[in-house]
Amino acid sequence: MIKLWFKSGVPWIWLNAAAVTTSLIMVIGVLSLVAGRGVGHFWPAQITQFSYQEDGKPLRTIIGEKVETSVTPALMAKSTGFKMADDEEVLVQYLIKVGNRDVTGADFVWIQERNVKEQNDPDDLMVVERREWGNFYGQLVEVKENGKTLATGSEAWPVLQDKISAALVVFKEIAHLEKKDIGAINYGLERLRLKQRKLELENRLDEEAKQDLAAQKADYDVQYKELQSQLANLYQKVRSTSLVAKTDSGSTLQIPLSKVVRAVRPNTMSVFDKAIHYLVKVVEFLSEDPREANTEGGIFPAIFGTVMMVLMMSVIVTPFGVIAAVYLREYAKQGFITRLIRIAVNNLAGVPSVVYGVFGLGFFVYILGGNIDQLFFPESAPAPVFGTPGLLWASITLALLTLPVVIVSTEEGLARIPSAIREGSLALGATKLETLWLTVLPMASPAMMTGLILAVARAAGEVAPLMLVGVVKLAPTLPLDGNFPFLHLDRKFMHLGFHIYDVGFQSPNVEAARPLVYATALLLVLVIIGLNLAAIVIRNNLREKYRALEG
Repeated sequence: MIKLWFKSGVPWIWLNAAAVTTSLIMVIGVLSLVAGRGVGHFWPAQITQFSYQEDGKPLRTIIGEKVETSVTPALMAKSTGFKMADDEEVLVQYLIKVGNRDVTGADFVWIQERNVKEQNDPDDLMVVERREWGNFYGQLVEVKENGKTLATGSEAWPVLQDKISAALVVFKEIAHLEKKDIGAINYGLERLRLKQRKLELENRLDEEAKQDLAAQKADYDVQYKELQSQLANLYQKVRSTSLVAKTDSGSTLQIPLSKVVRAVRPNTMSVFDKAIHYLVKVVEFLSEDPREANTEGGIFPAIFGTVMMVLMMSVIVTPFGVIAAVYLREYAKQGFITRLIRIAVNNLAGVPSVVYGVFGLGFFVYILGGNIDQLFFPESAPAPVFGTPGLLWASITLALLTLPVVIVSTEEGLARIPSAIREGSLALGATKLETLWLTVLPMASPAMMTGLILAVARAAGEVAPLMLVGVVKLAPTLPLDGNFPFLHLDRKFMHLGFHIYDVGFQSPNVEAARPLVYATALLLVLVIIGLNLAAIVIRNNLREKYRALEG
């Protein structure tokens, strides 16, 4: 009976179902963990004031967010050096984010629950998000402008909010001037320098050319001085105002509003206020540049770099993969050489990705890019243009990495098209090229899109090869901007996968960066899903369009 049951194949069906179910549960579990830790990072937490006293030490006050609770059995705690009373069964510890790194030197402290004498959540405790040194936790004392006190006590908080709002408006103007206007002037001056150097190399730098270059440079200098004057005035506006706050130790700290992003009192916020704050933080995370060694602010440059690199990779890999598959299936003689090529293509899919990165660095960057610089950009020497890692070489390297997937998928799609369709097209007078272009390839397009979907899914999450061929911790400018030629393929870029690695493993403040790692990982998954869904929609539309012909 058991033998008949096994021969029927039912056990293998149940085994496959169990394997698929287990995989789905694991995937859902990982995504739930990442989503829970990442999404919750932006919700404003309560600020607690602890009265804390360790054995033999004076009572002190600790202010901060309760981030984590650790429960350790007494035996384990004793083995690690903690003194435990006979009636204590566990050691409970709290991880508190105290901020004030510029005052205390640390963002987080561990405290023991048994040493907490009292804890409460006063309404006047505030969190100040700063552009440098992380968050500040304390109590507002007064607001100053040009050294004079504007408001103190209960009147200081609304005044502070108004001043911060005004300062943020000024900072938007400053950012626009520095990144757009002054950035364009610096870019233009660099192009003038390269133009002058090129004329020198070609022995065409005559007096007329010198005067023309000098006139253009003078125009840039005039514009630059005007913008510098505007910047000085704007910076003076935000530097003149500051807040004075009291720390948990009782000392006071003066913080210029030029260093402040926002100040909030979470203990007085309603659920609606917290929801608004949450949405503002999420928008900031998606649209702003990073700060504080990538542990604060947003990750827009990484999102932009990831999407642009994947799109460029798709544009490069699709035609090459389709052409290779068409040749192998439609034109090449099916013999030993063809089988050998297919074996090589299949083996390429199993090569570690870092090997592709080494190849890209050696061949694309140093050899190909170096020769391009010598032929077309001699005026830039010794600084490389294409002879250094950048967006173009990263996209080509990942296109090479994902090429086997597109070839195999497209070739399988071509093989599924009945030969009768080809013969019918030829019988009606079409050439082989017309048959291939107008009939065969459109019917095989769903298979091509399947290969592209698999290529996008793999390329978007790759990190190892990108570390060698173009990705960086912080890119000063985006590869796409308003300066001619607009798309700068030679620039380095940021990537979500590398951002996760950098923040999670290279950050000097691991505890502060951990929630950001989860949030960025969740965003990377969502970006990959979004790109794949777009390709899947296109594939399904193509499949429905040619289903009748396949039938």
